[in-house]
Amino acid sequence: MSSEDFDAPGAPGIRPTWASSAKDMVTTALGGSRLWATLGHGILNEVYWPSTGRPQIRDLGFVVAGKAGWHEVKRVQHYRISTPEAFVPLPSVVHQGDGYRLELEFLAHPLRDVLLIRYKLDGEGFKLYTLLAPHLNGEPINSAFAGEDLWARQGETALCLRNNSGLSCTSAGYVGVSDGWQDFDTNGAMTWTYPRAADGNVALTGELAAGSGTLALGFAKTVAGARTLARSSLADDYDDVRSIFIGQWESWGETLTLPYLSPELHRAAGISASVIKIHEDRTFAGAVVASLSVPWGSSHDDPGGYHLVWTRDTVEAALAMIAVGQVDDAARTLAYLIGTQAEDGSWAQNYFPDGTGYWSGRQLDEVALPIILMAKLKALGRLTNSAPVEEMVRKAAGFIVRNGPMSDQDRWEENAGASPFTLAVTVCALVAAADFFEEDERTYILSLADCWNERIEDWTYCPGGTLCAATGVDGYYVRLSPKPADGGIRGAVTVRNVAQGAIAATDLVGMDFLYLVRTGLRSPNDHRILNTVRVVDEMLRVETPSGPSFHRYNGDGYGEHADGSAFDGTGIGRLWPLLTGERGHYAAAAGQQVDPYLEAMVHMSGQGGLMPEQVWDTDAIPRLGLEPGKPSGSAMPLVWAHAEFLKLLATQATGRPAELLDEVERRYRGHPPEARQWHWRKSSPFMQMPAGRHLHFEAAEPFVLHYSLDGWRQTVDQASRETCFGLHAVALTAETLAGCESIAFTFYYPRRDSWEGRDFVVERTPDEAGSTSTGAGVPASIAVPHA
Repeated sequence: MSSEDFDAPGAPGIRPTWASSAKDMVTTALGGSRLWATLGHGILNEVYWPSTGRPQIRDLGFVVAGKAGWHEVKRVQHYRISTPEAFVPLPSVVHQGDGYRLELEFLAHPLRDVLLIRYKLDGEGFKLYTLLAPHLNGEPINSAFAGEDLWARQGETALCLRNNSGLSCTSAGYVGVSDGWQDFDTNGAMTWTYPRAADGNVALTGELAAGSGTLALGFAKTVAGARTLARSSLADDYDDVRSIFIGQWESWGETLTLPYLSPELHRAAGISASVIKIHEDRTFAGAVVASLSVPWGSSHDDPGGYHLVWTRDTVEAALAMIAVGQVDDAARTLAYLIGTQAEDGSWAQNYFPDGTGYWSGRQLDEVALPIILMAKLKALGRLTNSAPVEEMVRKAAGFIVRNGPMSDQDRWEENAGASPFTLAVTVCALVAAADFFEEDERTYILSLADCWNERIEDWTYCPGGTLCAATGVDGYYVRLSPKPADGGIRGAVTVRNVAQGAIAATDLVGMDFLYLVRTGLRSPNDHRILNTVRVVDEMLRVETPSGPSFHRYNGDGYGEHADGSAFDGTGIGRLWPLLTGERGHYAAAAGQQVDPYLEAMVHMSGQGGLMPEQVWDTDAIPRLGLEPGKPSGSAMPLVWAHAEFLKLLATQATGRPAELLDEVERRYRGHPPEARQWHWRKSSPFMQMPAGRHLHFEAAEPFVLHYSLDGWRQTVDQASRETCFGLHAVALTAETLAGCESIAFTFYYPRRDSWEGRDFVVERTPDEAGSTSTGAGVPASIAVPHA
């Protein structure tokens, strides 16, 4: 009996994985279809349907077999890839091997949920076979069936692969045991014709009846639906479908506004804009996932990967689209973010395009950035103060007020505390949100923004730190300082992706401080900024064959191990092209050359022009495809990297960073303010404050402030009043504090009938400016607004 009489052996197969994250290209149509495809190693990788958050296959590859042997083209790795234009993602791939030439074109159908693959094999005596690995709904357990076409199902999702010239023979099997690759490896030819492989990690194999033709891979809720879509697409005229696809992308490309560029940079700009456009969902318009890839995907089966929405990455992408004239895209993103905001005003750490949360952290920058996007759209005249917009801003600002300035996670999603990046965007968001509130609330928000802005250096700048001697400076901004309860800037940071654990906060630097310049809070010539630029250039910068790039921070472990093996929870942090862009933004602000950074980002791209999350930073490991200055096994493309590139191009042309808001620039002009009022909270306490300032005590519940201005010889009890944003406060004016050198205090909480259990002291130091002026735009009167 032949194998076609038996189900495939070897259930359930080996542990599933995704494809390599090193993509050549990503593509989608701009019509009504809901399908996104990725290419890597010259073949089809993950296909996403019906949204960008749902990968449906691992890969679809090809075997070329002849009398002298067989070749799996993705392993031969001798191919080139091209597109009609930089911003038209219609990839053509030519594989060249020993005696054969295989041409492939991957066309996302504009009107149907189908991917078409046109193929042509040249070479005497060769036949072509396709290998398809379903991974429907991102689930490891699928069922596969082989007949006149190939199909698979998992729950209410199905696919069908059909060839317009037919399949000579087909087989279904279990990966690693009875799949097509194992058949060729064992028998040197396709000899197995199993009709079914149920409930496992499955694969499908088909021999293509002719050397040229068109494959159609369709997706639907049912097998019948997927088959109908595949057959209908093959009935369409391929050249007509192709013309529609190209025409839609060319029409879109005509709306791009790119500055005058060299041919190399112009091509990279077109690719970058199209990459961001491709990553926008259509089922959930405005959702932009971080990457249509799974970092180090070929080593594990992560159900999340990077095909998730991070509010931070999404806003970065929207700001980049504004920079190249795609304001409508950014407006859709803002509307989408309004739809995914939580009732408390925050956004989930990351989430699927439908809004379902994945990780559960809270990051203050991800609450602030949508307000900045709103402000940019408002400044362009593309936003009216509609009820949904106003509600979003008020809820987000309220969350920031109640929970800031310390964040539960920094932008690298690793640590709690005060990050210069998070502080920068948070202060800017408060300034931008102020006009959405009545006078008392607006005054309070601006007062809080000024106080936090003035205190940025208290939290994150380290004079005389341990890194000074090695870099020749007298101080620097740290990567992050822990929350005050954990020691603040003198505490330790737990580096979660390395084995050694805690590192002194003063021993860690990162690029985060550069956003203080980009957002207009500090001058590029500020002594502290100049110091830290010198430190990061010496400690984090690496000159690669592609140009300069930077580590996230010293001691980072998010990257491959020394031997090139995949990150598995620990590793060695590699270089990030987006940080090359961030350093380029500082160069632009400081009047330095920007081209070296732009060109480096381009040269760090993959064969198809995609920019990776990380590039390799040490000696080449050819067997793993790791070369210095070239993509590592991390995510590729990274939408944030492409966004950073586009924004840097625009900054070079206009002299203004995309994140800079007019109201912030007018208020601070690159310098810390002299805040009229300082806000004391247990989450952000201080032990010193300049004389001549009002002192505002705040808590989330009613309290009695028990205090003394003369070392506890005389005491005063003052009950708090409920203010806006659900806070309770006691305000002491500068006049009340005049003449005292310090204030000692503690708290009693009536609802709990409980004392704080410790005393606090704030010393009043002479105002270095010799003035008690209100600072930048702060009214002279103290504000304790009622709810």
